Amino acid sequence: MTEENAELKYTVHFEPDNVDIVVSHGDNLMEAAVAAGVHINASCGGAGVCGTCNVIIKRGQVESIRTDKISGHDYKKGFRQACKSKVISDLIVEIPATSKLEKAVLSREELLSSCELASGWKFDPPVKKVYLKLIPPCMEDNTGDLSRLIKGLKQQGGFDKVSIDDDVLYGLADVLRKDEWNATVTLLEDTDSSFKLINIEAGDTRTRNYALAFDIGTTAVRGQLLDLNRGRILAQGIDYNRQISYGEDIISRIAWAQKQDGMEKLQKAVVATINDMIKSIIKKANIDIASITYVVFAANTVITHLLLGLNPKYLRLSPYVPTVNFLPLIKARRIGIELPDYVHLYSLPCVASYVGGDIVSGILGTGTYQKDKLTLYIDIGTNGEIVLGNKDWMVTAACSAGPTFEGGGIKHGMIATSGAIEGFDVDARTYEPLITTIDDTKPKGICGSGLINIAAKLFEKGVIDRNGKFNKGLLNRRIRESDSGFEYVLAYGAETQTYKDIVLTETDIANMIRSKAAMYAGYRTLLQSVDKKFINLEEVIIAGTFGNHINIENAITIGLLPDIPRNRFLFVGNGSLLGARLSAFSRDLLIDGRKIASMMTNLELSENSLFMDNYVAALFLPHTNSEEFPSVTPGGK
Repeated sequence: MTEENAELKYTVHFEPDNVDIVVSHGDNLMEAAVAAGVHINASCGGAGVCGTCNVIIKRGQVESIRTDKISGHDYKKGFRQACKSKVISDLIVEIPATSKLEKAVLSREELLSSCELASGWKFDPPVKKVYLKLIPPCMEDNTGDLSRLIKGLKQQGGFDKVSIDDDVLYGLADVLRKDEWNATVTLLEDTDSSFKLINIEAGDTRTRNYALAFDIGTTAVRGQLLDLNRGRILAQGIDYNRQISYGEDIISRIAWAQKQDGMEKLQKAVVATINDMIKSIIKKANIDIASITYVVFAANTVITHLLLGLNPKYLRLSPYVPTVNFLPLIKARRIGIELPDYVHLYSLPCVASYVGGDIVSGILGTGTYQKDKLTLYIDIGTNGEIVLGNKDWMVTAACSAGPTFEGGGIKHGMIATSGAIEGFDVDARTYEPLITTIDDTKPKGICGSGLINIAAKLFEKGVIDRNGKFNKGLLNRRIRESDSGFEYVLAYGAETQTYKDIVLTETDIANMIRSKAAMYAGYRTLLQSVDKKFINLEEVIIAGTFGNHINIENAITIGLLPDIPRNRFLFVGNGSLLGARLSAFSRDLLIDGRKIASMMTNLELSENSLFMDNYVAALFLPHTNSEEFPSVTPGGK
């Protein structure tokens, strides 16, 4: 690029968002969209290998090379991969339905609430407001203001071990005298029973004491505003984690973090998501942001590192070591969260590189660590975290299932948003499909739960075999051969939002089989490590947003879940947010969270030969050993 070109500026207009941004000559179109706050799907994190970031250049020019992700026909119509395009003129860019991220489903999910299973805990928030009526100083007693304050606290009882945040000193004298030596102090109780005086206010403000609880997920961030006096939820919110523009899975984000300014961009993206959510939920509840005293969050280990600005590089390299498992209390402002200076963050502890605080939080919230019964806790997702155990012991692992169940690696895959094919059945005689979509709109792709339902029904009706291959003997217009192999047409172009056929390919099915095999092999390996079998499981807890939409029978049919009595399965919704919320309400549960992380033994499956044997055995529908799935009858038999 010449020095003259480097000084050129162009305006890029994004439709249908109706957003403009000014960029420099040669700037990457994907990064321009991120900077403008416009989301474009990018499963691979901008590596150019997924083809999900396709946009239409309606006016202007970009410097771009056509890859196999865009057909010659579409390229002539102006389709380009945003991640592979450089801006060289003013542009009008249209983001097609397949590349957009819609929030309708998130809004619907906000109404869902996780069930509370932990028991025996008492309401005792770790942040307390204490009202003091101090004796004013006089000539006979002219002790310093801070000493007078500490003395008043000790006289209240139970506050003998108190340290002072040095920020409290600035303005202390004026605050104490503002309401004639009547003041409210905010005390943060750490897990070692010590207190830290973090704020002081004139008068009695005890009725205004609120906390925030967050589940910071790879795909979405969910938050709740909590009343620490009454122990209830005042407002809640949900939004996509803006890091998703840099890759839909944590491996993509670890890779992005190694780029120049990559860490800073990822950290700012998730913090911006959190800040906007805070503004939204305090507006809903009509409270003053100054009344928030504490934040609890749960996240997987990679997201925890990225939120704090810690390099996640070594999480991916053997021996897979996190920078920190038990995070000390830190101030929210330090990492850019827009809350008062005295507000601290508490993170549920991480266990290993790919088993994080979100899983610890789920075990806490569901009370798994309190039960005698042998329980398998499953969070089906990209990482595929699982925990096996009871109140005496726990083993855990991450199965690396990949993004298949979130729409990644599927030709027409998408996350569970409006237009995603979710429900499916097939006529046993004509093999014609019956599909339903999220929000009952025209289809534009296949979400994870839809993928499971489609594969299960095609297998049951004999359309695909145990290897995931289509039955070539079926004479039907829905089953056809393309350049990349055989596929089943779910919807023809005239019926879709994209005006293109939506298909399920043999490659898609193969990717799904590998993902479900990783999960099932993980369950089996954990059980074998403690000399147990599936029949010994007394309870299987399915957590996470994705778990809410799984059809148990169909998941068993493809071999994703074990074939055991159905009454042993329990859906709990967002276990991570549940545990974070309960931790904000109870100091005892904060301590329990640390105990849970300490009692978990992590199995690193990537270097476990038994896991590999189990994985290979599970690369069939539902499994190589059909005796493990006695209730499954394939082929329409």
